[in-house]
Amino acid sequence: MTVGSVLVTGGCGYIGSFTALALLEADYNVVIVDNLQNSSKDTIDRIELICGKRPEFYNIDIRKEEDFDKVFDAHPDIDSVIHFAALKAVGESGEIPLEYYRTNVYGTICLLSSATKHNVSNIVFSSSATVYGDATRFENMIPIPEICPIGPTNPYGRTKATVESLITDHVEAQRNNLKKEGKSGDHWNAALLRYFNPAGSHPSGVMGEDPQGVPYNLLPLLAQVAVGKREKLLVFGDDYASKDGTAIRDYIHILDLAKGHLVALNYLRDHHPGVKAWNLGTGKGSTVFEMIKAFSDAVGKELPYQVVGRRAGDVLDLTANPTKANTELKWKAERTLYDACEDLWRWTKNNPQGYRQSPPQELLDKLKEDQKAGKPMA
Repeated sequence: MTVGSVLVTGGCGYIGSFTALALLEADYNVVIVDNLQNSSKDTIDRIELICGKRPEFYNIDIRKEEDFDKVFDAHPDIDSVIHFAALKAVGESGEIPLEYYRTNVYGTICLLSSATKHNVSNIVFSSSATVYGDATRFENMIPIPEICPIGPTNPYGRTKATVESLITDHVEAQRNNLKKEGKSGDHWNAALLRYFNPAGSHPSGVMGEDPQGVPYNLLPLLAQVAVGKREKLLVFGDDYASKDGTAIRDYIHILDLAKGHLVALNYLRDHHPGVKAWNLGTGKGSTVFEMIKAFSDAVGKELPYQVVGRRAGDVLDLTANPTKANTELKWKAERTLYDACEDLWRWTKNNPQGYRQSPPQELLDKLKEDQKAGKPMA
């Protein structure tokens, strides 16, 4: 029995595709919209390979409200949205901020306007730990709790913080307006999921992160070094106030992160909390040098790197305090940093061209064996 129908914006991207998979495995119907600017439609084939179900797909521009209208009109059963679609590179956001605001903020306005017309009232938003900015500017805010004041230090983070405010204002207005009419507005709810650094791939090795063009995140860059696509990793700064001078981040396995979206959506549907923010992270920070060592261990050889200057907008420490999600959502990150590195390496070495190639037959055979044996895929 289907739990409900969900629109996943940006559902062909890294986190979106894994969340679509988690939703399908939990018996939701899934409709994906994506413009494929930094993703591949082939993710849909991989989702189907793993779970035997295929999400619907539409190629749309999220900056066009009428594009959303067409999708909602075609799927009147959709009652919830998980919103990933966005431009997401911190460095690039400082170079083309207007594009970031146009896509991330105006695109969300188009989504909310269309969703409201079509009575779609549960929204899970893919926010980011970057909304906190440099949490070390306050005492006792590392690891970072949700009560840490918002203060992003780059345009990307500012678009995420703006969208959080936008969704909050909209949901609260819908609730208040319905209350004035003597109706219940309890069906209007939103989850603002502030997550830290997603990492890893599907343990089967047939689905993972496949950035188009130059990746901006540490692990995909390291993976490219490991397969010889890149000569070395550039480490941005070794003069931070950490144990080895490099910046500290909280790396969360993609399967744990995807499950966080599923449980947040279920929480909205079951508890009608209004607007709530939750951190999704492990609560354990790792320096860049520690990450290089962990991934090098998974690969079985040392990977070359070069230290260069800091990037504008980067901060010392983005480690989550996930206590609120642990207690309220009953969600906890279960996989280790080494699991993430091992799974990423399995994906990378077997799929050096990402989704532009078919997975090796041995991986497909193993996947089928595990499915027949009833082994959990995740």
